[in-house]
Amino acid sequence: MAWLVALAASLGALFIGEVMGQSPCVLCWYQRAFMFPLAIVLAVGAFRSDSGTWRYGLPLAVIGGGIALYHSLLYAGVVAEALEPCSQGPSCTDAAMTIFGSLPLPFLSFAAFAAITLLLFLTTRITKP
Repeated sequence: MAWLVALAASLGALFIGEVMGQSPCVLCWYQRAFMFPLAIVLAVGAFRSDSGTWRYGLPLAVIGGGIALYHSLLYAGVVAEALEPCSQGPSCTDAAMTIFGSLPLPFLSFAAFAAITLLLFLTTRITKP
C-alpha cells in the first residue's frame, strides 16, 4: 500500500510538472527528492516481499514529510514570510500551488508522506518478533 501511495504521488508530481506545465518551487523539488526514491525502494521491497524495506523507506518518508509539513505551514501562513526559502523561481505560497482549483499541493504532499509513514510504521509492528 505504501508503494502505491508513493507511486501515485510521484506520477502526480510528474503530471503536474510535465503535462500541466506548472514549475515546482524549491520546497517541491526537495519533496520530490524524497518521494521519487521512495517509489523505487518500496517497489523493490514489495516485489521481493522484503519485510525489512521499512528500514530504508521510513527515513525517506519522515524527512520528506517534515519538508512537506513546513511547506504546508508556509502555504497556510503559519510560518513567517521571512523564513520562505523560495526567493527565486516559482513562489512556495502562490495561488497556483493548487490542483482542481482548491486542493493545495503542499497539503496533498504532506498527506502522502504521512500515509506512507503510517503504513511503514505499521509494517514495523507486524515484522517485529
